Amino acid sequence: MAKCAFLGLGVMGFPMAGHLKAAGHEVTVYNRTFAKAEDWAEKHGGKAAKTPREAAKGADFVMACVGNDDDLRSVCLGEDGAFAGMAAGSVFVDHTTVSAKVTRELYAAADKQNISFVDAPISGGQAGAENGQLSVMCGGDQGAYDRAAPIIDAYSKICRRIGTSGAGQMTKMCNQIAIAGLVQGLSEALHFAEKAGLDGRAVVEVISQGAAGSWQMSNRYQTMLDDHFEHGFAVDWMRKDLGICLDTANETGASLPVTALVDQYYKDVQKMGGGRWDTSSLFKRLRKLG
Repeated sequence: MAKCAFLGLGVMGFPMAGHLKAAGHEVTVYNRTFAKAEDWAEKHGGKAAKTPREAAKGADFVMACVGNDDDLRSVCLGEDGAFAGMAAGSVFVDHTTVSAKVTRELYAAADKQNISFVDAPISGGQAGAENGQLSVMCGGDQGAYDRAAPIIDAYSKICRRIGTSGAGQMTKMCNQIAIAGLVQGLSEALHFAEKAGLDGRAVVEVISQGAAGSWQMSNRYQTMLDDHFEHGFAVDWMRKDLGICLDTANETGASLPVTALVDQYYKDVQKMGGGRWDTSSLFKRLRKLG
């Protein structure tokens, strides 16, 4: 069993840290709002720290799941950052979805202190975090990954190293690109079914068993038809992720026309007041358009 720290107790981080404790690891948590860290400690029996440095002190592994590039820098760097409290030979595992640029920047900063840095963004949503069934895509040195993988196993159904530093984040971009197109396609199919006077549930029952089937279809079509968009990943966060994808595509020369279009559709959803709706709310946009 390992001594772990977990930084960031949002809808993903809170249950993920809980799985680490349930697996028998010693866990200290940090959250920007200290009361939430205290709540976690009371529920799971771990410890709450007031700074990332305090949480990371003496830890073998430090996990983070925060909001964006700047949030990640703030918990890693500076006098109260986690790197300041980590010992040589320890491993930082970042589960945040951020740019590959900041990942490589922090990998280099950690390396100067003989700390390993693994980028390990996740997919599976809140339900996956709560059930310990996340997909984890990793980048970084092989040795660091080999050490971290058994710890990550506490909340993952699959964990795989894709390549060197930044490869995990690049893979998460592929994930978000694929989701954007899938959700828009599903939204259009349900919208078309409604306009054609068909029973959307009956339609999905049939087409989900064929080539059109997907996780999005199986898990979101009913709530979409019920006009209920309070599940899973928020539009605001999806636009942050798609922005990273599009910026990176410009750097690499990749062509992402569908992704760019769906990003603008999500912008429309934000204008509708749906920034906190889940990503399946693309369907609500089509209903509004008539």
